[in-house]
Amino acid sequence: MNNLPKDFEIFSDARRQGFLKAKEIKDRGENMVGVFCTYTPKEVIYAAGAHPVSLCASNDETIPEAEKHLPKNLCPLIKASYGFALTDKCPYMYFSDLVVGETTCDGKKKMYELLGEIKDTHIMNLPNMKNEESLELWKKEIEKLITKLENKFNVEITEEKLKENIKFCNEERKILKEFYSLGKLVPPPISGYEIYKVLEGANFTFDKKEQNERLTKMIEHLKEVHKNNEGPISKNAPRILITGCPIGGVYEKVVKPLEELGGVVVAFENCSGIKNLEELVDESETPITALAKKYLNIPCSVMSPNKGREEILKNLIDEYQIDGVVEVVLQACHTYAVESYNIRKIVTKDKDIPYIALETDYSQTDFGQIKIRMEAFLELLG
Repeated sequence: MNNLPKDFEIFSDARRQGFLKAKEIKDRGENMVGVFCTYTPKEVIYAAGAHPVSLCASNDETIPEAEKHLPKNLCPLIKASYGFALTDKCPYMYFSDLVVGETTCDGKKKMYELLGEIKDTHIMNLPNMKNEESLELWKKEIEKLITKLENKFNVEITEEKLKENIKFCNEERKILKEFYSLGKLVPPPISGYEIYKVLEGANFTFDKKEQNERLTKMIEHLKEVHKNNEGPISKNAPRILITGCPIGGVYEKVVKPLEELGGVVVAFENCSGIKNLEELVDESETPITALAKKYLNIPCSVMSPNKGREEILKNLIDEYQIDGVVEVVLQACHTYAVESYNIRKIVTKDKDIPYIALETDYSQTDFGQIKIRMEAFLELLG
């Protein structure tokens, strides 16, 4: 899109450029902590003077190596993530002094056992229900993470440092959410593919102050584009919401065809979308309690019951004027696969709009089939 500011290219290329930044960080003698999931409280990592970075792999390059240790019918995200650690092909994994994982799904839990033989891996015992007992358990897990980081990096994580970084991370969430909310505009001034690239790029941007400044400028520019009706997206383009599993390894074959065929993705209810941005950490509460509440409220399918996801989905459909919902389920992701039954009911019965589910993996073998299904889905939307 020629109406995008130059800063977009920086976010789009952030993952690759981040490799060089990661090396610079290590050359300065600073610490890096690799994380897999949005449940990891990054405020604690920042308070330890370290840099958090995402490790979830998004292509199938190392899956054949991973399958020498892991079953073939396992989630591609798990296999790829382990494969990159096993082959030393991911600079972020290589430079990480510590890896933090959470007991989200069974596949990840067992993979972490093998990963622990390769990297120093700290496991957080994530409760799978939301109640007072779970909150107390999660607070203790955050305290254990604090102890691990203090011992690992010979630092002290004070309450003041936690408060400072809670505020710091909340500012980032507010700006990312404002950027994401551009999808509410009709027509949106930016495509879903480009929104996703920016959100993904933020996971690999280490200078958050600079990131926030660039995002603020981009938001202002795109609001002007919309105000002056200069955007290339038709106001009649079917407005699509993507829900389900993390889509880092499949957005090229799901989001891109949807938009090339005339639709526009305006909302992502995935881990990399609104799910983690919706709620801020309460700055008036004691830090550990506030962090535990915020992160435990993330409505991932590993929670049971997971009514929070259903509520967010209903709100997004209304706020973003959604015409159709596409659910992405990665192969062998049982929690999202089971939830798809209720999600379909909510979308088609409660909201009375079309829904389609795609089960896929990181390979390109089903690219043509997905494109055909997306074309038929858009025809259904008119």
